[in-house]
Amino acid sequence: MKKLFIAAIASLGFVIGAQAQEASTNVVEGQTSKGKWLIEANTNFGKLTESNTSFSLRSEDGDTSWSVGAEGGYFLADDLAVKVGLGYFKGSGNGRGSSSFSYKLGAKYYIASMIPVQVDFSGVSIKDYDDNATFVGLQGGYAIFLGKNVSVEPGLRYNVSLDEDVTDSQFQFNIGFALHF
Repeated sequence: MKKLFIAAIASLGFVIGAQAQEASTNVVEGQTSKGKWLIEANTNFGKLTESNTSFSLRSEDGDTSWSVGAEGGYFLADDLAVKVGLGYFKGSGNGRGSSSFSYKLGAKYYIASMIPVQVDFSGVSIKDYDDNATFVGLQGGYAIFLGKNVSVEPGLRYNVSLDEDVTDSQFQFNIGFALHF
């Protein structure tokens, strides 16, 4: 009975995945075309740091940290967007209580209109600190188009710290939600 249940769940997953892929292929045309706009909200499942333009909430040992942010972009060419992002962090990142504003500037390219890769520069302004972290970010994932204007984009990100004395480089797993106009 247990094997039958697992087989049924796996089959259902494959069917849903195939339908999502088919729908994704049908609606992706034109959504990453020159002249279109992109608005993104990401979740962050990696190390929570002050330099963050995603939504996250974390509590460890009684210390709660959270962040809010969003990114927007404009497609300069088919599948190539320039992006900017802003974020706010409140909590105890890197073991110190702080609040900060972060920014991100970069480019996102959709390989075959389905596989987004991103390179960006991000930084942070931490309240009451002179040394502020900067990063070069590298990100890749997959765009699942759920409708004409909506995509879900799970991906892996690596932030390379430009000043290891201030903070370390870090991996993140993000799930992005994008609106295409």
